[in-house]
Amino acid sequence: MNRLIRICLVLLTLTLSSSVVSSETPIIKTHAYALHGSPKYPADFKHFHYVNPNAPKGGHIKVMATGTFDTLNPYTLKGNSPYKSPGMFKYGVAELNETLLTGSEHPGISGDEPQTGYGLIAEFIEYPTSLDWVRFHIRPEARFHDNSPITAEDVIFSYETLIKHGHPQFQNKLRAVGQPIALSARVVEFPLKGLDKRALPLRIGEMPILSKNFWHGKTFEKSLLEPPLLSGPYQIETFDWGKTITFKRVENYWGNNLPVNQGRFNFSSVRFDFYRDLTVAFEAFKAGNFDIYLEYISKNWATGYDFPLLNQGKIIKEEIPHQSLAGSQGFFMNTRTELFKHVKVREAIGLMFDFEWTNKQLFYGAYQRSNSYFANTELAQTGLPQGKELDYLKEVKQHLPEKLFTDAFNLPKTNGSGNIRRKIRQALSLFKQAGWTLKENQLTHQKTGEVFEFEILIRQPSLTRVVNPFIKNLSKIGIKATARVVDPSQYKQRIDDFDFEMTTYVLGQTLSPGHEQKLYFHSENANVKGSLNLAGIENPAIDHLTNKIIAAQTREELVAASKALDRALLWQHYMIPNWHISHHRVAYQSFFGRPNTQAIYDLAFDTWWINETKQ
Repeated sequence: MNRLIRICLVLLTLTLSSSVVSSETPIIKTHAYALHGSPKYPADFKHFHYVNPNAPKGGHIKVMATGTFDTLNPYTLKGNSPYKSPGMFKYGVAELNETLLTGSEHPGISGDEPQTGYGLIAEFIEYPTSLDWVRFHIRPEARFHDNSPITAEDVIFSYETLIKHGHPQFQNKLRAVGQPIALSARVVEFPLKGLDKRALPLRIGEMPILSKNFWHGKTFEKSLLEPPLLSGPYQIETFDWGKTITFKRVENYWGNNLPVNQGRFNFSSVRFDFYRDLTVAFEAFKAGNFDIYLEYISKNWATGYDFPLLNQGKIIKEEIPHQSLAGSQGFFMNTRTELFKHVKVREAIGLMFDFEWTNKQLFYGAYQRSNSYFANTELAQTGLPQGKELDYLKEVKQHLPEKLFTDAFNLPKTNGSGNIRRKIRQALSLFKQAGWTLKENQLTHQKTGEVFEFEILIRQPSLTRVVNPFIKNLSKIGIKATARVVDPSQYKQRIDDFDFEMTTYVLGQTLSPGHEQKLYFHSENANVKGSLNLAGIENPAIDHLTNKIIAAQTREELVAASKALDRALLWQHYMIPNWHISHHRVAYQSFFGRPNTQAIYDLAFDTWWINETKQ
């Protein structure tokens, strides 16, 4: 009976869809989907411009990963899988299932256009101009590694499993997607609704497609202690819990001949060795224990690369330019705690971070200050609001400070000498307005007598050299701050549970912001564990502007809404912005080959290869 009902529903859906085609709105059939504008590459394209389609295949490489892992399921809140290790997404190899589309999200993000998805598991998609639904047509050759076909049933299972049991990010990204329907074994239709219809085909396209048969009888939320059944160019070959994992290229991978994969995934195997300490990891690299090192510490980049393998020309040190978004990086203050609820308190604390001194003394002048949540892009606020951005801000004027409309937002600057007496006076004035006063060298609440002290949670010991001078400056206004370094597993757990007062973090951004902004800043996610609303923001103006981004129909609207959100966030001082650079700092073995054309939005390490002399 249930099967009969389902067949009837499918027939009814087909009938209704046919009526839409014939009488209401045209249907678009396409190989790719761009959030705004048109895809860069036509339907008959052969390969991306930033690859070498004739790159040789073969060779075995070793790379470094940070932290550890205790599960092989990357799609749940519980546990640390290898892919969740910081920076691992840059390598393009992980324990991830293939997606319906590729190009709009890591690890398969496009290297030369923003927010465009090209068919991967899906051969093409269809949707009406009204975007009431979208259909994904699955390639007949698409297979899991056990050679079982990827079907509409697997797509529906993946949607239902990730929504109910996966990481909260899936619920946030797909909440405006209706229950999918299998129109055939290889066609699945998703109803679309809400403000962000325009972005939903991409969000669905980014969804990993799991094998229903593999997961049958398993509890999805529990740690996965066996290699998952994957469908991509690599599969897990061996692993040693928390220490190392090796991926082997699948020679008969069903997607080998697709245009989106030409010139990519060239290594026969990739081994990741996990290090808890970057200092130890760098020493291992210098000794030749792995083949590429992505440098994040400016001092090390400036002073640490004098060792035999580099001097002998066996390792190349290079700065590779990019136009990537810097991301929302900074010291986030948790407004769920009483200490950081008052905006003047947050502003005052921000005055105590002396970037100019830090950049000069610790970073060798390598960085620029990020005066935005969207630094290094056209999405960043500048000057005074105007045009459509101003219109959006006026809609929530009652929830915004008056200065936002009259003063340009700029972060405090010093001369880099370390003398911050003027900033100290400004900070103490702000604290006084918020009810705090300096008493016997301690910042004390005027009513409760509470002493102002807090902990800065970090996971990289190397960050203490940045945090400690900040702590010293805070002590000059009577604040007792301490740094707490924890291991990656504990750090993740505490971040997921919002168990911190201040922490350093990087929220990933794109050139076409969308629903992820809701995950980061919207009040409905302020108390959802794992949501990444780190600051605990509950602000009607931020909610409204986040929705404006999601609802944007044109690039002009998206840029205006992003600038408005950026400005509103900055004036609320939820985060003390950090810094950014416009190039990748990479050291690598000389046997690597790279395409002549560099991807501008990504390192695109999955397009590198090993020269034949190393095979």
